[in-house]
Amino acid sequence: MSTPHVVVVMGVAGTGKTTIGPLLAEALGVPYAEGDDFHPPANIAKMASGTPLDDGDRHPWLDAIGRWAHGRAGLGGVVSSSALKRSYRDRLRAAAPEAVFLHLTGDRELIERRMSERTGHFMPTALLDSQFATLEQLAPDEAGHAVDVSGTPEEITARAVAALTGPHAPHAS
Repeated sequence: MSTPHVVVVMGVAGTGKTTIGPLLAEALGVPYAEGDDFHPPANIAKMASGTPLDDGDRHPWLDAIGRWAHGRAGLGGVVSSSALKRSYRDRLRAAAPEAVFLHLTGDRELIERRMSERTGHFMPTALLDSQFATLEQLAPDEAGHAVDVSGTPEEITARAVAALTGPHAPHAS
């Protein structure tokens, strides 16, 4: 099972992008890139201090992800990125028009619980509200699909694979 598209696994912090992304890449037979690895050190320090990133902080990060996705055009790949705003997704699509978005969604209580249980991550739970405030849902004209994050990582991945490869799979424009 494979996809020629680059799949951007998106959503607020704590939805499981770093867990589901590699599982999805394995299931699709394509490489995975961790979006957090594209952040410059200043962004990581800012988030670790509890300060949300602004658009100026995000643009170089999104551009770096976009360059990776562009390099995977026609080959496929999976990369994680919060991609919370339409303008961020548009920026990624400008670099990689074939990108398809997989929006991991869930209720705030579940996501906050998962964030509080993880260790070693720079994103504090205190920034979750800013993430939800910034989030713009996928619009009908955006290639992508939303997948609920309740259940095990394997169940979530199975739903994601079905959404991306099934008869109603999104097609990049």
